[in-house]
Amino acid sequence: MEEQEQSLLMQPWVWLQLAENSLLAKASITEHGYALLISDLQQVWHEQADTLVVSQRAKELNKRLTAPPAAFLCHLDEVLRPLFKDSAHQDAAHPGKATFSCDRREEVLILRVRSELSGLPFNWQFHCIPASSSLVFQHLIHPLMGVSLALQSHVRELAALLRMKDLEIQAYQESGAVLSRSRLKTEPFEENSFLEQFMVEKLPEACAVGDGKPFAVSLQSLCLAVTKQQVQARQKHQGSGETQTSSSTSPRGTDNQVLKQPEELVPRSPTLSEPEPEPVAASGPMHRAQLGKPKRKKPRGLFS
Repeated sequence: MEEQEQSLLMQPWVWLQLAENSLLAKASITEHGYALLISDLQQVWHEQADTLVVSQRAKELNKRLTAPPAAFLCHLDEVLRPLFKDSAHQDAAHPGKATFSCDRREEVLILRVRSELSGLPFNWQFHCIPASSSLVFQHLIHPLMGVSLALQSHVRELAALLRMKDLEIQAYQESGAVLSRSRLKTEPFEENSFLEQFMVEKLPEACAVGDGKPFAVSLQSLCLAVTKQQVQARQKHQGSGETQTSSSTSPRGTDNQVLKQPEELVPRSPTLSEPEPEPVAASGPMHRAQLGKPKRKKPRGLFS
């Protein structure tokens, strides 16, 4: 089950629209079972099931179907992938292949799936219970804290690059260069003025979380890249700590290995498999040939 938890951690959050329900979700399905996280931005729900649970629930919901758990898991993977890839166009892209509905109660969230398997109706229910605080921190709070720091670093690098550009333009002007198109003229970058204008004009729009779709669409890759960095740093720290313990200590083998993706049942797709991480921060200003040597100030970030 630890392998399943690790696989779920490395999946991106996606936005789902099921009837009137707007949800954030992530899922991992392997031959050993599945793990699912769903949030309605008020609560986070979770289910993790091994092959024994899958076999028992399949018998309860599909009495006419007899198959090994791996076959049911493979089918669930196939019907969930289109939903996680593009929920807005799932019905149009895969007419009649699967339908989904969500039922929220006081202590459980049930995600229902209806499809066909070998020409017979196939029904499934994901029974999700409230997630523990540690799961919420691991999958949401901790990555979002990392994303905030990464974006702050990104802004600092861009501000430093803008200052370098202003110095370059100033050197050209002092050498007699004239701008041929006046509409391209810009004012020198001033951090305080920019920050004040951003707070008044852009901040309300930037903080509009809504139904969670902007987060899933805009920050999916960055959030996943930050999560990978955090996992690798934690494993490296744990590994260095284990080397200092006595030989009588017997840590689990997976704790001091680099996180690996479990074997999947079907070919990978951009949504349920691990996407290529995007750069977390822009690189620093490149070294330039000096056109002049005006005195430079030490770069300072917008939010420092």
